[in-house]
Amino acid sequence: MQGLVELVGLSRSYGALKVTDNVTLGIPRGEALGIVGPNGAGKTTLFNLITGTVAPSSGRVIWRGQDITALSAASRCRAGIARSFQVPQPFAGMTVYENVLTAAIFGAGLTARAARARTRDVLEATELADRASRLAGALPLLDRKRMELSRALATNPDLLLLDEIAGGLTDQECTALIALIRSINRDHGVTVVWIEHVVHALLAVVTRLVVLDQGRVVMDGDPHTVMASDLVRRLYTGLSDD
Repeated sequence: MQGLVELVGLSRSYGALKVTDNVTLGIPRGEALGIVGPNGAGKTTLFNLITGTVAPSSGRVIWRGQDITALSAASRCRAGIARSFQVPQPFAGMTVYENVLTAAIFGAGLTARAARARTRDVLEATELADRASRLAGALPLLDRKRMELSRALATNPDLLLLDEIAGGLTDQECTALIALIRSINRDHGVTVVWIEHVVHALLAVVTRLVVLDQGRVVMDGDPHTVMASDLVRRLYTGLSDD
């Protein structure tokens, strides 16, 4: 597979606290990569570094072979990098359609006509077409998460970063979300990187799993092998089989 993004020695410090520590990671085009780790491991900060909302203290972000470390978050979005947030952040007073249309126009830089077409396609794909005229602030949790995903998809990304999008959902809602993310990755060829504490959802989609601890990559491999490892057991429970 052709490489899409490379993180090279990526670090971020706040004073003496190193939140992300020398992360070097390659993400091939079309991959579904999961990231796990205890709270405070640096997972969301890593997303912020990839999307450009936080600048690294050291290291580089390489996108399609080009160094984009100095590129703004808006420029990275236009280049094909999109994300969802752990807590959905809709424009509550706008409709679902208007939220997604805004992302298509300002995130993807589409003309009004192309943005309307993109919005319709995305809402159909995320099963929100029948809720397009509802105010975003009135949506139930699953629909808010679908809309968060819809806004990211409206920017026409090649790389989609998902931050704990399954949190708070029922089992039935989680199953529907899994099917949607799987389709985005496998049917539409969007590279997915997913931070998630709902492990069964993650394992249903990803083909590779990275473990972060104290800002460092401590394990990288087959998802089921990684989750069964004594290292992950110790990180999450403080226990081992020794």
